[in-house]
Amino acid sequence: MKSTSLRAAAACGAALLALGGITAAATAAAAADPVGLHISGSRLVEQDGTPFVARGVSHAHTWYTAETPRAIPAIRAAGANALRVVLSGGDRWTRNDAADVANVIALCKANQLVCMLENHDTTGYGEQSGAVSLDTAADYFISLRSVLQGNEDFIQINIGNEPTGNNEPQVTGWTTDTANAIRKVRAAGLRHNIVVDAPNWGQDWKGVMRDTAATVAAADPEGNTLFSVHMYGVYAQASTITAYLDAFEAQGLPLVIGEFGHDHSDGDPDEATIMREAVERGIGYYGWSWSGNGGGVEYLDMVTAFDPAQKTAWGRLIFDGANGIKATARTATYFSGVTPTPTVSPTPSVSPTPSVSPTPSVSPTPSASPTPTPGAACTARLTVASSWPGGFQGTVDVTAGARALTGWSTSFTLPAGASVAQGWSATFSGSGSAVTAANAAWNGNLGAGQTTTYGFIGSGTAPTGTVAVACR
Repeated sequence: MKSTSLRAAAACGAALLALGGITAAATAAAAADPVGLHISGSRLVEQDGTPFVARGVSHAHTWYTAETPRAIPAIRAAGANALRVVLSGGDRWTRNDAADVANVIALCKANQLVCMLENHDTTGYGEQSGAVSLDTAADYFISLRSVLQGNEDFIQINIGNEPTGNNEPQVTGWTTDTANAIRKVRAAGLRHNIVVDAPNWGQDWKGVMRDTAATVAAADPEGNTLFSVHMYGVYAQASTITAYLDAFEAQGLPLVIGEFGHDHSDGDPDEATIMREAVERGIGYYGWSWSGNGGGVEYLDMVTAFDPAQKTAWGRLIFDGANGIKATARTATYFSGVTPTPTVSPTPSVSPTPSVSPTPSVSPTPSASPTPTPGAACTARLTVASSWPGGFQGTVDVTAGARALTGWSTSFTLPAGASVAQGWSATFSGSGSAVTAANAAWNGNLGAGQTTTYGFIGSGTAPTGTVAVACR
């Protein structure tokens, strides 16, 4: 992506072409003169060009508004330079109105935190009941324009959290929907750095954001979009993490790890590699989350009961551990007025105690659905989503035939020496290269012609060509 600071302003005599309420000349002039945090090349930088690398956590403000006045100072005191704040536009939870958001912004500024404001109402759109579209989420931020404008130096707009589940057409529609939401926010005059989450519950395991990020970046007249991936169970192996980060690096596109945990119900993410790679590459990261998790994922709390004196194993790792927040966070120069000097490499620390993780749920769904064979109970198709030396990621689309299913089972054979190391959204069995995968508890019921998807990480050589998958 081109730096907004390097774009030339339009000539004064250029014709004015209306575009969504903003003229072409005004857009070019705006892009040439960034007002705050903006993208330069593949980096997020401040208005003066100083790189800003986020080392932060999420705080569930919309559910715990009473805790926010003590949580924000405590997060800062623990060493963070950034904070991701959970908001609701009122579609799923109590609306955080302009006055409430203005108070959050004031707390962020007073505590010298760069704050990413995110609308959580979009979580799992297309799969989770009640979730709203990115278009609706964009309207919410536009409604906050009066309190957002003027704070571009330390406020980012994360239009929608995990804006699709795994169902189609939402996953493959992510590119168009995200581009349109960005245009809508820009047309309203908001010039903040925009952060966009990946589809597939933020994990982008089908690679839609990875493969179409350049298209989305080009849709932003400000050239000021930052891409966010959430790393949970899909990122259980170092090779999967590095392959994904390499893909953005190769394209010269800006990326932030918008969420990650130290464990997950669909697999144990390799948090040590996530943190190390982020530090070595100068990529920002945000852990989930400060406190207040429930429903069986309490292990994601970094402190118990919002008490900073009661750090959990996860809290000790992300704040005090190797490549952790305390050792690698640098306050934005906007607050200090001083360009930070590089410091020594972070000190190693204790590794975390594994637990079970995520807030964001993870489950997969396909992009292209196989055509049902008349009379067959179901059909299935295996696709290699990505590969690297010694491993690969595969997805399998399962489609019901002419009749509804109450359960399904698939089987296929990988190349000699290859096997499934980890999988999700199915129950795996078999031995070596012979793989059997049956439905999980939640995706066995399929209507006639309906499709679901499961995924896996394979070790060994990736298959080439068509892999026959039996389905019954």
